[in-house]
Amino acid sequence: MTHLAELMQSAAGGDKLPLYQQLQHALRRAIDEGAFGPASALPAERQLAEELGISRITVRKAIDALVEEGLLVRRAGAGNFINTRIEKNFARLTSFSEDMRARGRVPRNVWLKRSGGLVTPEEALRLRLSPGTPVYRFHRIRFADEVPMCLEYATIAAFALGSLDAVGDSMYEALERTGNRPVRALQRLSALLLGGEQARLLQVREGDAGLCVERLGFARDGRAVEFCRSYFRGDMYDFVAELNAG
Repeated sequence: MTHLAELMQSAAGGDKLPLYQQLQHALRRAIDEGAFGPASALPAERQLAEELGISRITVRKAIDALVEEGLLVRRAGAGNFINTRIEKNFARLTSFSEDMRARGRVPRNVWLKRSGGLVTPEEALRLRLSPGTPVYRFHRIRFADEVPMCLEYATIAAFALGSLDAVGDSMYEALERTGNRPVRALQRLSALLLGGEQARLLQVREGDAGLCVERLGFARDGRAVEFCRSYFRGDMYDFVAELNAG
């Protein structure tokens, strides 16, 4: 708790931030530094208030802000816990790398396959390509902070990339360099039980719950450039979307 008090003073700096913002910043930094283990509980709000010499209202306000950010999750009757789940906005077209970096996590890939070839009948149908059109295929495991999060199997129309080796950590960054980054997409989500190979690669048990997301991405000129099928760990991901009437 002494370290948390020091972080609060550091967060305030030369500015007189409200106490709840000091605590909010201090808790966020403590979580980033690994002061609390994954999915572990924070100290009780009463304990935080007493040991830091601040009111419970201030503590509650700071924690409410972190819950709203998705960094903490409040469990009725149990307390406040570090949120290990990822909320993915189903209505926003962002890459895995962008999503992870926005949450302060470090993304990386383990490549399973990188190859070029001619479009298959299924790929031709999905991407609306003529038979014999060249495509690139990218299969990889996506990690965040060294935890395997999803398996990604992507087919990209060859005209959309400079070469097979153009893709580094982020496929969307490579597509953006050629002016072919998807600006809209059709997505389909379905629940499934992970099979043996999927479970092994994602380091979970066979039969654990998973999510399959299929995405067809379109460039600004209207051409389909990306067909991607991803398998997400069900214990790590929540997909959310904002809905409007009308």
